[in-house]
Amino acid sequence: MTIFSLILLALVLFFVILLFYFVPVGLWIQSVVSLGLGRITIIDLIRMRLRKIAPRLVVDGVINCHKAGLDTVSTEMLETHYLAGGDVLSVVAALIAADKAKIPLTFETATAIDLAGRDVKTAVQTSVYPKVINAPKEGYLAAVAKDGIELKARARVTVRTNIPGLVGGATDETIIARVGEGIVSAIGSAKTYSDVLENPDNISKAVLAKGLDAGTAFEILSIDIADLDVGKNVGARLQADQAEADLRVAQARAETRRAMAVAEEQEMKARTQEMRAKVVEAEAEIPIAMAYAFREGKLGVFDYYNLRNIQADTTMRESISGVGREESTQAPPGSES
Repeated sequence: MTIFSLILLALVLFFVILLFYFVPVGLWIQSVVSLGLGRITIIDLIRMRLRKIAPRLVVDGVINCHKAGLDTVSTEMLETHYLAGGDVLSVVAALIAADKAKIPLTFETATAIDLAGRDVKTAVQTSVYPKVINAPKEGYLAAVAKDGIELKARARVTVRTNIPGLVGGATDETIIARVGEGIVSAIGSAKTYSDVLENPDNISKAVLAKGLDAGTAFEILSIDIADLDVGKNVGARLQADQAEADLRVAQARAETRRAMAVAEEQEMKARTQEMRAKVVEAEAEIPIAMAYAFREGKLGVFDYYNLRNIQADTTMRESISGVGREESTQAPPGSES
């Protein structure tokens, strides 16, 4: 065999391998057997290879839809969704499940839900088989009735997917928050805690009547109170705290009044001392005035003795009557008879 023949054989093998790479003949035969001749051509498979689309994924999706009776789904639709970054298998499975369950779901809606980041297959399954959500997820919801008794509740919310509301609809976190708010409001509007314990279904009815699933991706089927416990007497505690606060305020006001009274008393004492000082100052001027009267001849010796006698007589009368004892002990020198 010559060198030319070897080169020619190598080129033929290369082209055969290249042909089988770009033309998945086995996949084309499978599509012909499943879908019939002309539904998916060799050109379509080569075009998928050139556009970096997995032919097996698209062909399997079209075959599954055809076998389920969804002939409206074409290869171009699945290719477009694949290039957009969607999950082709999940969309196909959701369309088949929705069709079998008689749920209206179009290809455009399914792809929009998938591209929005939601699991469209799980959404359809939840629409067929509702799921249960705990509200709250952990622990209890604490609410206080009008009589001040705290109640701790926990609910189980049964929901199913609202497929038209999946795009732009709120998640189950919003459902949990709204149900919790409704339970707290229902317990808070009850007159006594015993009313809630006797009829816990009233809470479910009150919460369901609020339409909490509006604007969400779910439809609330039922709200069941799974657990309901009695907590603390919050009303009594609040009253005790208020009474203690009032007591502290009253004590502060009384202390303020006492301090003002003490200050006023000290002020009066200071004024009394001031007046006494003025009296003492005035009494100190008496001897000076008498000496001046003696020098001027306006006061004689007998007048002075008469004045002393009157003063002594007055002091004696005050001592007998018990009035002015303190003043007599503090009389200026020379005032004794």
